[in-house]
Amino acid sequence: MILEAAILYVKADLKLHFESDFEKASAYISSIEGYISHSLQKCIEVENKYLLLVEWQDLESHTVGFRTSEAYLEWKKILHHYYNPFPIVEHFETVYSNTK
Repeated sequence: MILEAAILYVKADLKLHFESDFEKASAYISSIEGYISHSLQKCIEVENKYLLLVEWQDLESHTVGFRTSEAYLEWKKILHHYYNPFPIVEHFETVYSNTK
């Protein structure tokens, strides 16, 4: 499993529209082979900062499967105009995990 993480800075006057559109755009990312789950977290300390976490079966599911798909073009059309600056996306693999 690969975890994609992106810090999203949303233009301050567009937060409510962004959250609504994010929910709509979620159908596109979740339609991709290799997609597991995703969540959007809102920062408590910084009003217009969000954390996007997406779990993929493998790196290629995101970098090839999603990024080269028609679904990505729709995702991009719905969401990319909200960001300033454009987010840096990074991928992580689990080294250690613990749950109670």
